[in-house]
Amino acid sequence: MTRKVVKRRSATEQDKLISDALRDVGRLVSAYELIDELRDKASLAPQTVYRALDRLIADGRVHRLESINAFVACRHPSHEGTAVFAICSDCGTVTEFDEPAAVERLSGWARKAKFAIERMTLELRGRCRECTARAPS
Repeated sequence: MTRKVVKRRSATEQDKLISDALRDVGRLVSAYELIDELRDKASLAPQTVYRALDRLIADGRVHRLESINAFVACRHPSHEGTAVFAICSDCGTVTEFDEPAAVERLSGWARKAKFAIERMTLELRGRCRECTARAPS
């Protein structure tokens, strides 16, 4: 009986695999949806995916949208500071953009209130241009 030897991927290889999958999907996904997306390429345990996502978030290549516990690839890797997300309630499209003035106002409020911000995620919910245009008047 021959045993199949399974080569372990390095953290760098896992991160690339997951980052590429997020970019390819192009929408918000949960960690378990990522595992399903990668089923043909790799067998990944949930804790492995979560560790990779943590590294990718820390590196600024992935964002976690807290309100729905989903992940999306960063579309603006050169942005500095907090990204803002517009999430379509109908089709699930996520648009990422910078809004430094809004972030600064919120940070200013926090400073005045002596509130120590640990992290900030700004999410707008509504309907994208395409879904709004398709909606009956």
